[in-house]
Amino acid sequence: MKNQAYRMALLYDFYGDMLTDRQKEFYDLYYNEDLSLAEIAENYGITRQGVRDVIVRAEAILTELEDKTGIIKRFHRMQEQFAQMETAVDAIAKRNDERWQDDEVETLCGQLKDVLTQLKQE
Repeated sequence: MKNQAYRMALLYDFYGDMLTDRQKEFYDLYYNEDLSLAEIAENYGITRQGVRDVIVRAEAILTELEDKTGIIKRFHRMQEQFAQMETAVDAIAKRNDERWQDDEVETLCGQLKDVLTQLKQE
């Protein structure tokens, strides 16, 4: 269940702006506020099935967008690549400390780590 909730949250974060206001609202209430279909239906004066239809349609739109663009998949791949680069920079810095003690290499490693940190935050 947590995996599904995480997936739905990512889909919403990346593509939520493509939904209608009503779809956004119901999706948010259901997935983020953890309201039941019945609670949402009661608050909006519609049927439980009506709420479900809106949420299912929103899920379909978000899933279709990811299937077509693959942005989330690429995002995860980039995060893995950043981690690999950070590991390599750490290894270079460690070897420099142990063997060469080159100030320029140390400075460059620090700069690379700063750039990687900035990229991961964007």
